[in-house]
Amino acid sequence: MRAFRHRDFRIFFLGALASNTGNWLQNLAVPYVLFELTGKSIWVGLAGFAQFLPAFLLGPVGGSLADTKDRRTVLLVSQTAMAGAAMALWAVWAIGWHRPGLILAITALTGIVSGFMVPSWQAFVPSLVPRQDLASAVTLNSTQFNASRAFGPALAGVILALSGPGLAFLLNGLSFIAVIGALWVVRPTTTDRRAPATHGVLDGFHDAISYIKRRTGILVGVLSAMLVAFFGNPVTQFTVVFAEEVYEAGPRVLGVLAAAVGVGAVLAAPVLSTWDTRVTRAATVRYALPGYALAVIAFGLAPNWPLGLAALLLVGACFLAVIATTNTAVQLIVADEMRGRVMSARVMGFTLSFPLGSLAQGALADVWGPQATVVAFGGCLLAAALYLASRPTLLAHLDAEDDRATRVV
Repeated sequence: MRAFRHRDFRIFFLGALASNTGNWLQNLAVPYVLFELTGKSIWVGLAGFAQFLPAFLLGPVGGSLADTKDRRTVLLVSQTAMAGAAMALWAVWAIGWHRPGLILAITALTGIVSGFMVPSWQAFVPSLVPRQDLASAVTLNSTQFNASRAFGPALAGVILALSGPGLAFLLNGLSFIAVIGALWVVRPTTTDRRAPATHGVLDGFHDAISYIKRRTGILVGVLSAMLVAFFGNPVTQFTVVFAEEVYEAGPRVLGVLAAAVGVGAVLAAPVLSTWDTRVTRAATVRYALPGYALAVIAFGLAPNWPLGLAALLLVGACFLAVIATTNTAVQLIVADEMRGRVMSARVMGFTLSFPLGSLAQGALADVWGPQATVVAFGGCLLAAALYLASRPTLLAHLDAEDDRATRVV
């Protein structure tokens, strides 16, 4: 909890928590609505595809903005635009335009704005605390995201059952007031960031890729996040399919299942926050990544929703351990003048892997069934995790703490 000693981080944390809780209302309501309208799992996959693929395509632009523009200003503009998209989704639902294609289009618009915003968000957090509290700030930032993943879906389950999707969409739009207000109040520490050495956006992105290749710790962190996103993270959207087809339960059980991932992460956060001084980052990833894969497999095999709930709690705990630890490693290794573009590359890797994994799993679930699909992808993730765990010298680069960490040839 060391980062909470700093006023600006506390304000930003609370504003982000409120806004991300609203985002998770929409993140559950959209696939729920699409599945109800169409009855096809592929539309659940398309929801993730529409939300995250634009963010991948615009990643180089977002990274360039994060390194050349004032990050707080980028966040203010993008959060305001996302609020407008959220209110547009509420408006079209309220007037009765319940068309899957239109819902996907607005979801994609949100993804476009996220492509500009996320690298600045990731690069903004270190400016709110001194370096010695960076690991705490990164972990707590991941914790607020996962706490919102607990609160938002749980609330969404109740709202969908009692009122319908319209109220969920409206509350998401209103939730942006909190983070926009927080961004107006905070005063981050300024740093002397250099403009990119090259003038073009793609040239700057190429510099970032070359930079990552020369620093094994960053490369391992990015690849680990991509494995999680492709093979495991789509399980968060598949709670919709499991609740309806496998468990034959209603939206309230859906809300509980979707919230479980966030609850597991929040429960794991206090332990993880203290590990940065006791357990190496390499050791955390070495055991948490296979644990995550096993938890995904357990969810796929669960015959009823209480056992599925238990598995999803473990999914959330291991997800936080892998993502927060690799994010901390990248933030500690990267030089500040490269931070925005490197974080953009990391985000791009995640946001490409997640929609592709969602689309693949959504398509295969209509053929194999959702349980067999989740187990198969979890098994592939387990194989990759065990291979990485067998390479301790590779994982050891996650413990570097400056940008002089070089690639092992």
